[in-house]
Amino acid sequence: MKTVMSKKAFFIVLFLASFIGFSQSLALSKDAKISVLTCGLGNETYSYFGHTAIRVADPANNIDLVYNYGAFDFRTPNFVAKFAKGDLQYFIITHSFSDFLNDYNYDKRSVYEQELQISTPLKQTIFDNLNKALFSDERSYTYKFIDKNCTSMVVDVINKSLGENVITKKEDTDKTYRSILFPYFDGHFYDQLGTSIIFGTKVDQMGTRIFLPFELKNSLDKTTFQNKPLAAKSKTLLEFTKETPSSRWNNIYTYLFILLFVIFARNKTVDKIYFSILSLIGIFFVIMGFYSFHQELAMNYNVLLFSPLLLVLVLFSIFKNKLWTYRFSLINFVLLVIYFLFLINKAHFFITLPLIITSGVVLVRTAIRNKKPIPIII
Repeated sequence: MKTVMSKKAFFIVLFLASFIGFSQSLALSKDAKISVLTCGLGNETYSYFGHTAIRVADPANNIDLVYNYGAFDFRTPNFVAKFAKGDLQYFIITHSFSDFLNDYNYDKRSVYEQELQISTPLKQTIFDNLNKALFSDERSYTYKFIDKNCTSMVVDVINKSLGENVITKKEDTDKTYRSILFPYFDGHFYDQLGTSIIFGTKVDQMGTRIFLPFELKNSLDKTTFQNKPLAAKSKTLLEFTKETPSSRWNNIYTYLFILLFVIFARNKTVDKIYFSILSLIGIFFVIMGFYSFHQELAMNYNVLLFSPLLLVLVLFSIFKNKLWTYRFSLINFVLLVIYFLFLINKAHFFITLPLIITSGVVLVRTAIRNKKPIPIII
């Protein structure tokens, strides 16, 4: 994914602009090809899910370009805040096909190509719509994790050009977005855990929209248009076996070790630190739910586990108010039970189960410590 435009890409844009500026549109020849490129998974956060782009190749006009809807600029003022809020602007740029392929070859990521089997006039329409987007206000769009990304934008421009909703999702429509995403984090344990707990109810909806590159690739294989397959059989341009990274820290063992330490330490200070961390995470979730435009972060029921009320419990414990420490231990335990029952059929049940068990043990332990002893009258 390019974050800024290279010099070569800049001259490509100027080249296209000269045609569009003087003749409105460059006419493709009958030998022109338009294809969808699907790029393999990587081990950087932005590449976990792969990538989608459109290739336009026309030897007669000496064109072989890739249109990429996945560009953003790290130099954007308040970049992190804009990304978190959900109003970061992504945009379409072009690359020469050779540069595009070289980048993925360098990163050792596979690239697959599916040529669209459509008429020359329809190829021209797609080409025109891509160039219109490149040189107009349509160039930028507000990124949304599910609803607007490099894959969904490619689906939209092709469907718009074909004049109907031709490309639709053909598989996994009976799975939730959360279930679909979960396997993509193999080898990245804390990323998997983090996305599991920061996403709210939207990702528990059925995944009826195409939003991932390989969903589009698989759907294209099963899509027909005008009584014939829309795309030719997929070609492998580059093929690499994705290497699953190993880490001494980013794995389930450190996760379990930390939680087991909290359980068996049986230390009041450790318990308070544990509850403080969970409550601060929960407060962050609540703030992001209201602050961010990302619908995926709204209505986050994981705050039942990362309850801000745990911080109240900690404060009562610090001030040695045994009665209210006991009461808030019970309140948070009830919230934990509700969370457990709600989570049973969710994709992230097992990854959060150790946290649920640890919180349950520590809450019960805190309640017992602060329970007023019942006098025995003889």
